[in-house]
Amino acid sequence: MYKLIFKRIIDVAVAVSIFIILSPLFFVTFCALLIVNQGKPFFYQKRPGYKAGIFTIIKFKTMNDRKDKNGNLLPDEKRLTKVGQIVRSTSLDEIPQLLNVIKGDMSLIGPRPLLVEYLPLYSESQSRRHDLKPGITGWAQVNGRNAISWKQKFEYDVWYVDNCAFLIDLKVIFVTIKKVLGAKDISSSTSVTMEKFTGNESS
Repeated sequence: MYKLIFKRIIDVAVAVSIFIILSPLFFVTFCALLIVNQGKPFFYQKRPGYKAGIFTIIKFKTMNDRKDKNGNLLPDEKRLTKVGQIVRSTSLDEIPQLLNVIKGDMSLIGPRPLLVEYLPLYSESQSRRHDLKPGITGWAQVNGRNAISWKQKFEYDVWYVDNCAFLIDLKVIFVTIKKVLGAKDISSSTSVTMEKFTGNESS
């Protein structure tokens, strides 16, 4: 009953409330990124959602579009702007995803929506992470986020799919707030973002 009905009701009510409360912060962040990213404050990307259906995620853009002499984007750490670093470290880049939640593409809590290119790389068990709507935060995020391996992350995702409940969601929210305030587990040990998933043999 919680998964089917109450989770969605809570998602909409909380997402709308948080968006209204954070609207001044949203506006300030929008203006700052509008300037440093030359008129491009938002980052849009196709991501797989519930049952692997594709939707467009929206986040604040923390990296510029600088390219090398061959026209290829520079590494993430060279494109991460100073403003973007602050926005990322405080998780402000996630605020626009509240619009995805209100729209129904996402939930507040669930497995994080990853790249479309990863879909054929999942094992049968790992694919079950799409049996729930993806979330802004989730069980994997409060248990390590970008500081844990892909194997661990997928295990946490599938565990959450099987054990989703109101009290677990409540715990995720409180731990997420604690981690955001402490700016913990934002990056992996070797990159400003999580390394790409290349398949289970190398995960």
